[in-house]
Amino acid sequence: QVQLVESGGGLVQPGGSLRLSCAASGSIFSIHGMGWYRQVPGKERELVATITSGGSTNYADSVKGRFTISRDNAKNTVYLQMNSLKPEDTAVYYCNADILRAGSGWYMRDDYWGQGTQVTVSS
Repeated sequence: QVQLVESGGGLVQPGGSLRLSCAASGSIFSIHGMGWYRQVPGKERELVATITSGGSTNYADSVKGRFTISRDNAKNTVYLQMNSLKPEDTAVYYCNADILRAGSGWYMRDDYWGQGTQVTVSS
């Protein structure tokens, strides 16, 4: 079993900052891409940022220059530093990871999601 546990969400004023964390645990052999997505009620989940195992990053245009994704491979953890937050950043933020599990004579690669953490940007 694999679990992704997010933390760091909350209420912040416009212009403020938050740092999200997502730790993966369980029977993990290796983690490939990791990322953050967000969703508001009535809309589809959208990509915020992704990072490869080698550290290459990709950002949605709406967050470029304000958000920074990073990861600690030793801790199986991905972070999202969010600066200059705007009300339109309000959403539930979800962590995603492409994980390879292994056992005696088998490998299995799957996509995993965290439970989500609420980020609210409001004065």
